Amino acid sequence: MSAVGIGIIGVGVISDTYLENFAAFPDTHVVILGDLDPERAKAQAQKHGVAESGTADDVLAHPGVDLVVNLTIPAAHVEVSRAAVAAGKHVWSEKPLGLDRDGAALLLTEADAAGVRVGSAPDTLLGPGFQTARRAIEEGRIGRPLFAQTTFQTQGPDLWHPNPAFLFAEGAGPLLDMGPYYFSALVSLFGPVDRVSAVGTRAREERRIHTGPRAGERFPVEVPSTIQIVTAFESGQQAQSLLSFDSALERHGVVEIHGTEGSIVLPDPNRFDGRIASVAPLGVLRDGGRGEQEWVEIPHPDLTVGRGLGALEMARAISAGTPHVASGELGLHVLDVLLSAQESAESGATVTVASSVAPVPMLPIDFDPFTATL
Repeated sequence: MSAVGIGIIGVGVISDTYLENFAAFPDTHVVILGDLDPERAKAQAQKHGVAESGTADDVLAHPGVDLVVNLTIPAAHVEVSRAAVAAGKHVWSEKPLGLDRDGAALLLTEADAAGVRVGSAPDTLLGPGFQTARRAIEEGRIGRPLFAQTTFQTQGPDLWHPNPAFLFAEGAGPLLDMGPYYFSALVSLFGPVDRVSAVGTRAREERRIHTGPRAGERFPVEVPSTIQIVTAFESGQQAQSLLSFDSALERHGVVEIHGTEGSIVLPDPNRFDGRIASVAPLGVLRDGGRGEQEWVEIPHPDLTVGRGLGALEMARAISAGTPHVASGELGLHVLDVLLSAQESAESGATVTVASSVAPVPMLPIDFDPFTATL
């Protein structure tokens, strides 16, 4: 047994945090980086002490690569992941799993036939924050969960990103860029989604780049920049979600679960830790009095983790022959939910979600990414 060999395809900005974390996990070893621009891959390899670099094909052909980490742009996710499967490699893909249902489903079918696994971001679901909050809910902290509210609203990434057009293009917008975090969390808590209703709008037909060498350039807004979604789950629970790039008021990371015996706030689903707190009902109020609700803080393990945790857990699950948490099946169902919401916003009709997913497993309470197990 030894550390799993990892090859990374795509060395954009997000690759830094993956490489830093893989270097800290004893069970992972990055052996090669690949990119459309081999010189960029070489520079990133030198920066992080990775022995080899080259193209995507070099990664796929490398005999020491057991697991391909796909950090390419969303439009290339399925193509690159299918190539990795064809090469006999397990795959971890950044979110979303793909941009269309058929392509993502084909990827999973081919992986199953090849006897390899697919995992899909976000892996914040494995963070100590979300895991602790989910455990508190399952232990009955708020009674039977009834409904959820989630919020992500910001002025938009065009204010800080030097090349933001792709975030407002088909396949992105707040729905497909940020939605995977919130809906992966909700599906992990409530199970598969039955149907969705949504409304969307674009505040402007064009946006402007505000920073970097292209500051002042304008670009089109191709998808809703604000979308509101009502979700009904197969289990009977409901959720109301706002995703917006149009809000002057910055408010994000809001996940509230309300149950028969109380409510709980969860950490930002785009983070691995954060505040967890619950509150009990006020009880009976008489003579116009109003009591103060007392928040009970719920501590979680002080464990600094980040992107790459999902790939690590998947590698360990492969070795143990157990299901991994952030599975391709979860990624496909969440993609189906998000595309259904998009279709509902376009048509004005409620859309039934065709896919489903098995219950999402939890991490063992003693899971430690910094202990060698392989």
